[in-house]
Amino acid sequence: MSKFGDIIDLEVPVLLNFFTEWDENCQMVHPVLKDVAAAMGDKAKVVKIDVDKNEELAEALRIKSLPTFVIYKSGEMVWRKSGFMEANDLLIKLKSEDTKN
Repeated sequence: MSKFGDIIDLEVPVLLNFFTEWDENCQMVHPVLKDVAAAMGDKAKVVKIDVDKNEELAEALRIKSLPTFVIYKSGEMVWRKSGFMEANDLLIKLKSEDTKN
């Protein structure tokens, strides 16, 4: 979990995507995340976390449905939502977090 702490403890917003390889909705999110990462550049970080390989973390964060998106900023969770989301909706959320101090 110390690696997780390093990931979320950044000054820029960090978008985590909890997914599985076998879930169809999760697979539809992959191109969306690429678009979000490209659009945000160094103003945010996008991280995909496979819940099958990170069961302890998923359990600790009470990830119940997939895909689940979580935004952290400076080590604190500032937003969370489950279900498919469009790139524009994620970008709006990330940009609003990026402008907060």
